[in-house]
Amino acid sequence: MEEPGQVKRALIDAGAGAIAGGISRTVTSPLDVIKIRFQVQLEPTTAWALLRKDLSRSSKYTGMFQATKDIFREEGLPGFWRGNVPALLMVMPYTAIQFAVLHKLKSFASGSSKTVDHINISPYLSYISGALAGCAATVGSYPFDLLRTILASQGEPKVYPNMRSAFIDIVRTRGFTGLYSGLSPTLVEIIPYAGLQFGTYDTFKRWAMAWNRSKSSNLSSTVDDSLSSFQLFICGLAAGTCAKLVCHPLDVVKKRFQIEGLQRHPKYGARVEPQAYRNMFDALRRILQSEGWHGLYKGIVPSTIKAAPAGAVTFVAYEFTSDWLESIWT
Repeated sequence: MEEPGQVKRALIDAGAGAIAGGISRTVTSPLDVIKIRFQVQLEPTTAWALLRKDLSRSSKYTGMFQATKDIFREEGLPGFWRGNVPALLMVMPYTAIQFAVLHKLKSFASGSSKTVDHINISPYLSYISGALAGCAATVGSYPFDLLRTILASQGEPKVYPNMRSAFIDIVRTRGFTGLYSGLSPTLVEIIPYAGLQFGTYDTFKRWAMAWNRSKSSNLSSTVDDSLSSFQLFICGLAAGTCAKLVCHPLDVVKKRFQIEGLQRHPKYGARVEPQAYRNMFDALRRILQSEGWHGLYKGIVPSTIKAAPAGAVTFVAYEFTSDWLESIWT
């Protein structure tokens, strides 16, 4: 099959990335909503931590199953997809930019635009390419990420009825720079996160291909190192889990910046006051002081449960959609 031109290749990568991101985000939205509720809650998120601290004020959410029941009882099934429209508007351009830039960087590093040749580049270049692609995608889609966080965390009664009202109020009260609140910790987070996600995905793919080669060489004279959809799923699963476990504290800091001053109902606990944190390092210090190490890992359970299938679905959907688009356009 003839390799597509540069513009067509970029469109294939962007289109496949957007579709993969949209599918992954919609499937994992309930876990994302639960994760965000934990991350923006200043009170402890486990019953054990409440007893240990001997707090007189109870927490709204004290466990994943309890949070699931509360959200369903108070907001119904749609509550688990709250903020999904801006989430899709964020994740589709994000993954489109990410995969298009990633393919371009890998083509430059390998000296070939053929996807099959990209698996042979150095693991270090895979990590660097993933990190740079993640930075480019973050800057391009960040305002939608902020709107998604605000809509998903507000609970009932709603502070903003829709994305438009949230956008107008943020621009009016914080200015256009308010749409980029928390960008610094996001970029600091995305460099290791995207680097680890794409770097480990390529590493796991290389290991799986090597295992397939050794297995097929033992069974027959022909060597087959092609990966099955299940193997791609497992590689994506492992890559998403590794990246999320390392970078979760910075995601918590980002969410705190994004919801500064949000007037949620008192039942959701103390709110994050405007200008509560001077910068990323001040936020990390204050969270450690007031909430301990556990505070930096609030929402880690739904986050990890979500990251694994999200990474797996994204990579598998991308691989299949990319092949499908390439077969149509070439």
